[in-house]
Amino acid sequence: MEFPKRVYTYGEVKAAKELIDKGYKHRLIIRGSQAFKQKVKEALGLISIAGYYDFLRTYIRCITEIDGLTQLRESEATIWANKYAVENPVDAASLFVQKAHHMKEYLESKLYYGGKAEKRSIEKRIEFLEALKSKSNEKNVKEECERLLKFWNESSLVY
Repeated sequence: MEFPKRVYTYGEVKAAKELIDKGYKHRLIIRGSQAFKQKVKEALGLISIAGYYDFLRTYIRCITEIDGLTQLRESEATIWANKYAVENPVDAASLFVQKAHHMKEYLESKLYYGGKAEKRSIEKRIEFLEALKSKSNEKNVKEECERLLKFWNESSLVY
């Protein structure tokens, strides 16, 4: 069985979920300028260090550069990201993990947007940053994780 081209209808979502439950992983595609691709690859390296690469490949098929707002395109299992979203590789990595978490909840037919869902996705982002901080050997990565953790922990008090 092949992963559906779109993940929109009940049948498509069900087929995608069944494949994922059997261990399906996407071959991640990056589309965009060379500079964008390089920044995404840096973020993917950090995702790998933190141990989240298979999680990302389970739920995300493609990361595509756009000029507009960064968003998850659930029906395509694709993250649309602008050049600013990937400028900081640590922040980009945590964003990609957060979007993969959104996609996971979408496929599980959970409410993946709104207050409670947003809180869960921020918790996933924080979890990733903590894992990266503990597993990275680079001082600048650890410091950036710490800065972002402080930001997310403070802003998540709103929820």
